[in-house]
Amino acid sequence: MKLGDRARPSDPLFIDNRPVSNNKLEHLERRILIYNKPEGEIVSRNDPEHSNTVFQHLPALSSGRWINVGRLDINSSGLLIFTTDGELANRLMHPSHQIEREYAVRVMGEVTEEIVKSLVAGIELEDGKARFEEVTHSGGTGINQWFHVVLIEGRYREVRRLWDAVGLQVSRLKRVRFGPIFLNSAVKVGQWRELDAKERKKLLTVVDLKDDKSAGVPL
Repeated sequence: MKLGDRARPSDPLFIDNRPVSNNKLEHLERRILIYNKPEGEIVSRNDPEHSNTVFQHLPALSSGRWINVGRLDINSSGLLIFTTDGELANRLMHPSHQIEREYAVRVMGEVTEEIVKSLVAGIELEDGKARFEEVTHSGGTGINQWFHVVLIEGRYREVRRLWDAVGLQVSRLKRVRFGPIFLNSAVKVGQWRELDAKERKKLLTVVDLKDDKSAGVPL
């Protein structure tokens, strides 16, 4: 066994050939919840400029801590996933798993067919080329139109920067899906809920993890 290996409640533990009690592992289960972030909250535990953080609104833990899967900026709202399992969080954020993120976006300005084509084909940003997998009109007319866009990457403010690159301003941005997990009306703004069994299985399947309930702890 080496540094960084993980142990579960059922694993026998030894130090210098002496058994070590694993009672403290019994309650470290893998928990996963979704949170409907409002605008004005930051995804950070400590920020001297902002006192209102998403972590203030999550349920208390007797041990461990909540880990956010990705971020939303202070002016964006919608779906955030939190878990107590660091391995799960890392896999969900790793580019190799190609997990889609879907956003509802209100755009100020005229969106032409040519603009949509360029957003899907790809645009060179300051940190490299970026693109939407899909751009779908979902309501509104004139300068007040809503679109649903899908990204696979999770770069900083990527949705806003892509629209800005074609001369259009995003006035509202809400994440509505992360992989197989959707944000629906059952979770009001500023509220959270644990994933049900079916949702857990879907989410864990996309990153090749089994739903054995236990998150384990790093050794």
